[in-house]
Amino acid sequence: MSNTNIKFTAPGMDNDAAAKTIEVLEQRLVALLDLQLTLKHIHWNVVGPNFIGVHEMLDPQVDAVRDMTDTIAERIATLGGVPKGTPKAIVEGRSWEDYKIGKGLVLDHLKALDAVYDGVNGDHRKAIDTLGELDAVSEDMVTGQLADLEQFQWFVRAHIESGSGELQQ
Repeated sequence: MSNTNIKFTAPGMDNDAAAKTIEVLEQRLVALLDLQLTLKHIHWNVVGPNFIGVHEMLDPQVDAVRDMTDTIAERIATLGGVPKGTPKAIVEGRSWEDYKIGKGLVLDHLKALDAVYDGVNGDHRKAIDTLGELDAVSEDMVTGQLADLEQFQWFVRAHIESGSGELQQ
């Protein structure tokens, strides 16, 4: 997916660093676009006890993740890349399996969503490490996003955690 023919980048940043940064950001863009769609899918398909609380918890997450994708896409463009948000680009850029639950109980969806957040948040942390060597602005942007994503995962875990702190299997 990477754009190796950069003709413009942020002043003071060389093309090689910009290309590597764009590559990292493209993966974050794919992950967040996928997360945004997965959250909305769960919102539409969750049923059972606590349905309304979970249903209403997810829309603000969708909105926040949508804003994150916009921020990343605009950073890619700022660095001379071409952000790709098409369905084909998402599918081709993914390295994980599609979300498997259709209509399902709250507990089932939240356990699956916790696993999704494990992947997204873990990969955001790896991206932060890589970006720390390449571009402080992008590193800071992804770090701020991770703070929100970790809070969203905490919201999810509050529904599947026991009083002693164990996650339901």
